[in-house]
Amino acid sequence: MRHTLSTQPITKLLIANRGEIAARIIRTAHEMDIATVAVYSDADRDAPYATQADESVHLPGTAPADTYLRGDLILAAAAHTNAEAIHPGYGFLSENADFARACIEAGVIFVGPSPEAITAMGSKIAAKEMMRSAGVPVLPGVTIESDRDEDPATLRAAAADIGYPILVKAAFGGGGRGMRIVRDETDLLEAVRSARREAASAFGNGTVFLEKFVESPRHIEVQIFGDRHGNVVHLGERECSIQRRYQKIIEEAPSTAVDELLRDKLGYAAVSAGKALSYEGAGTVEFVMAQDGSFYFLEVNTRLQVEHPVTELVTGIDLVRAQLLVAAGEPLPQEMFHTKPRGHAVEVRLYAEDVAAGFIPVSGTLHTLEFPQSTGVRVDAGFASGSTVSTFYDPMLAKVIGYGADRDEACSRVARALRDTQIHGVITNRDLLVGILREPEFRAGAIDTGYLERHDPATLMGTDGKASEHTHAVVAALAAQGARRAATAILPGLPSGWRTLPSQPHVVSFTAGDASVEVGYRFDRAALTVSVGDWHPDVQLISATGSLVDAVIDGVRRRYRVTRSGAMHYVDSALGCTSLHETERFPDPSALAEAGSLLAPMPGSVVRIEVTEGAPVTAGAAIIVLEAMKMEHTVRAPADGLVTSISVAAGDQVDSGQVLAVVHAGEQ
Repeated sequence: MRHTLSTQPITKLLIANRGEIAARIIRTAHEMDIATVAVYSDADRDAPYATQADESVHLPGTAPADTYLRGDLILAAAAHTNAEAIHPGYGFLSENADFARACIEAGVIFVGPSPEAITAMGSKIAAKEMMRSAGVPVLPGVTIESDRDEDPATLRAAAADIGYPILVKAAFGGGGRGMRIVRDETDLLEAVRSARREAASAFGNGTVFLEKFVESPRHIEVQIFGDRHGNVVHLGERECSIQRRYQKIIEEAPSTAVDELLRDKLGYAAVSAGKALSYEGAGTVEFVMAQDGSFYFLEVNTRLQVEHPVTELVTGIDLVRAQLLVAAGEPLPQEMFHTKPRGHAVEVRLYAEDVAAGFIPVSGTLHTLEFPQSTGVRVDAGFASGSTVSTFYDPMLAKVIGYGADRDEACSRVARALRDTQIHGVITNRDLLVGILREPEFRAGAIDTGYLERHDPATLMGTDGKASEHTHAVVAALAAQGARRAATAILPGLPSGWRTLPSQPHVVSFTAGDASVEVGYRFDRAALTVSVGDWHPDVQLISATGSLVDAVIDGVRRRYRVTRSGAMHYVDSALGCTSLHETERFPDPSALAEAGSLLAPMPGSVVRIEVTEGAPVTAGAAIIVLEAMKMEHTVRAPADGLVTSISVAAGDQVDSGQVLAVVHAGEQ
């Protein structure tokens, strides 16, 4: 046990993490005049946080198992740099009791709870029993630990006792991995098996448990904080109900569903959980809350949460600073004993992911990532312009957090900040986040964990963007023409488009997603004629450079920001952002994929091949299962047909767009 009343000031801190949380911890440590040490993998060599720290140590490799999960390498880096303390952030080693214990044995301060508390909460099954004994309300459930427990009759009997719908959930992990909802017994066996496979891959343990699924629940969590002097307090609740694939994407504080009386009940239950654990440092007690306000224990996250900034903004307390003080042996700051939420805070998680394709994570180079300086908006980012989004880690680019006197103001500030952010190079969920923040039901606070099941993401994103795509295609063509005009050696000072004689028509072809857009334009002395298919807009070109176009199109003047990277054109305006790929006039036929080719939707590894060459398949049949960022993605047959070739094997690493297999439709 490490409990002692002595204090040990921290003068140098190693952050055993990466990305935005590493940068966030570095910021507070520097404000406290604590020197910092970062660690970075091969993939993170050029990441911003690696140079924001005073010193950094390289961890050879890219995979988490070779780098950020190597406790021995982390401790060696701390010893090499004389760091007295290690902050694990969240994820990776943050809830690893063995690592916390190894830190203590090495004489290094672990900025987190005791190994005993982490161990107690490491198994959701044991955690539920402890919480039940502490008087915290819990849901009934049953554990599935081995293949023997997958006996269909046993599973059906257990499920019948619990009652449908049932939630299948990984016992050793979170983040939505190893989780399934089962509404009747026909799906039970496969849900348990697939959840166990995913849990084993993500957490190294395939144990899952079944529990009653609460319909239309809210996900409410309470921030707790304890010290080694026996104090445990709560800092109010956070609403985390807006989720996709059981992973949070929007969080806020306080919750619109929690009044003072309910807040006291939630806080009492959370503090009871903390006292049962003799808790030290920052922790979060998560609850599922029914529509009638009844709530049930889910888990205790024995670390700092991704969404901690909303609590910081409504309480005015720097939670990382408090973590470092408590880890050094200090008592809780006095302001923690008398907190009430002031104003409202909303956080969104900006991910590199393709929402339209089913929230598939994407990778690539961020040619541009620029956030506006906005009143009441805080940005915690792990990437910058030029950064590479790899396939090895979580695809979150940044957290954008808005604070306001009330919820409407906070939501409006975040929505505007997101809309004014320039993001080029990778697909993101930005449009979905903006759509949710502006949607009436969300703005009314009528939300639960099924929000995105009731609201089509395509509708929220406003994907009927044909008009803006066409306008932006016109702008991209004119910007490219302006850039060529400025670069010419002959009379470069002439205004763009100036002619003494009419020009020949110019045609530029683009693709925007799956759509093709062809722009024709012609300068006739001072006049400009433009066409996009059947659309013939009235265009008055005020100025055009390679990066900025000022134009009046069909009577509306806008300024368009244009960024180009190779064949890609990115256009930002009040209409939104459009990514346009300029197509070659004479493409190489050998570069075209064979008809019926099934392409990898994202970079990843091949987990399983579900069919053999020559096998007949029906539409929707599973062909190949990929794993990306610890989650499985199934590539399915688009139509009835015959599998004529399979070009990958289990264990192969594949790139986005790589041909996996070919299914000839109509053949049997």
